[in-house]
Amino acid sequence: MPSNTAETAPTQRDRHLRIIQERGRLDWQKAVNYGRRSLGEVAMMRYKTLIGRRLHARTLPTQKTEAAAACKVINIMTHLGMLVSQRIA
Repeated sequence: MPSNTAETAPTQRDRHLRIIQERGRLDWQKAVNYGRRSLGEVAMMRYKTLIGRRLHARTLPTQKTEAAAACKVINIMTHLGMLVSQRIA
């Protein structure tokens, strides 16, 4: 449902709704790069679920190290869970 001011001062949401109505949902997703955003959101959910919502280190350099180590762990776990597919001739 568009906002009351959609005709005079459309919000970002109103503009997105108009594009969806004109072009369809799949074209809107391509236009706004929705798939990339979705991947980012899933990555953050995975990080928060496995590692936690906060850092334990106190200083910025050690926080950076902690975050880098956590990302490395998640990347390894994700890589181990990826399917390996091969074409059979």
